[in-house]
Amino acid sequence: METTVAEDQAAGPGRPPAPRGARGAVARLLRAVARPLRLPGGRARRWAAWCAVPPLAVVSLVVLCRAADTDGITPVPQLLAFLPWLLVPAALGLLLSTAARWPLGCGWALAAAAATGWFIQPYDGDAQPEPRGPVLARLRVMTANLEFGQAREGLLSALRRERPDLVAVQECDTRCAGALDSAAVRRAYPYRSVALGDSAAAGSAILSRHPLTRAEGVRGTLRMPGAVVRIAGQRLRMQVAHPMPPMPGQLDLWRSELGRLRAYADGRGGEPTLIAGDFNATQDHAAFRAVLDTGLRDSARATGESRTPSWPSATTPALGAQIDHVLVSRALRPRTARFLDLPHTDHRALLVELDLYGQQS
Repeated sequence: METTVAEDQAAGPGRPPAPRGARGAVARLLRAVARPLRLPGGRARRWAAWCAVPPLAVVSLVVLCRAADTDGITPVPQLLAFLPWLLVPAALGLLLSTAARWPLGCGWALAAAAATGWFIQPYDGDAQPEPRGPVLARLRVMTANLEFGQAREGLLSALRRERPDLVAVQECDTRCAGALDSAAVRRAYPYRSVALGDSAAAGSAILSRHPLTRAEGVRGTLRMPGAVVRIAGQRLRMQVAHPMPPMPGQLDLWRSELGRLRAYADGRGGEPTLIAGDFNATQDHAAFRAVLDTGLRDSARATGESRTPSWPSATTPALGAQIDHVLVSRALRPRTARFLDLPHTDHRALLVELDLYGQQS
């Protein structure tokens, strides 16, 4: 094959002449495609590129599980609780890729950050239309995890100050039960259902200013009592939520207990229903979204507080996850939601104002 002098010079001594025609075009295209895939030259740049890979890989794994509507295996469920904060390792990956002058890494980081930002949007679930008709009552509902009963005094102070109508208490031990049995609390909340467990974390309670009938609660490792409350002639089904957390080695138990809460929500029929407590899950967990998909509404989400953290209280509101929720059916319309700081617990309490409407057709 003959080549021109210019082509021979471009090939250089000891190099084969550049291919021509279609074959040459394909070779040039392959080189152009492969160029961004190659790690950059230079020791420092190559080191920066390799350092960008781990944070980007972690973000990509978690976001892919979120997109696939699965909670995956450890450590994905634990990281999903802090999904908005995955923007930090994505930004670190972008910074390192930029320093390395690595086009593939830059594109990877931008895609991971964009996907994370997309999923930060509040989750609506199977949104129900707004209730119509007369408002029968306006309710104040509080849920509080007392961390082994240590925050009982803070809870009593919040009850006196905020005067909620219905209260869901988690991690209520024998000392907590004794405090709730005081004369002052009994006058304010003459109706109650207290279920103590075999540990300080296992007990839960429901307090009510309105007549209450105990009902079968959702079965779980930790006690989750249920009740039927009579308000302005209307039956309201109330359920405490406290499934086990998604600890390594216990993910199946966590999913199973959230699944039982979903079954409770799905079997509510047309009755007004309220589930309040420490769900040990956020809107970024598929197991929790399955509960919302039954048509329940997250009160914090409905009032613009979908990303306000409730745990761990030591780092909120700067850093944390919202795992404490008040979920309501269509007959209950959230008006406001506030997170309250209680001393001696790793959770913030949640106080919600609701309008209770008449029976929905």
